[in-house]
Amino acid sequence: MGEIIQFRSKADIAEETGDVDLLTAVDAAIRDLRDISERWGEEAARLQAEECRQMLERAFNAAV
Repeated sequence: MGEIIQFRSKADIAEETGDVDLLTAVDAAIRDLRDISERWGEEAARLQAEECRQMLERAFNAAV
């Protein structure tokens, strides 16, 4: 059986470099919020929400 390789998304790469455009940030935030809603109340979900907020702020500030 072949090995499955998980490719990193554009949002993952952009977030690592700190260069996130607004549309990519919104796309990543939608996926993050979906994950967060499934783990509501956990510390990991709170941390993910904070990272998501910071990413959106950076992208918004870069777009204006």
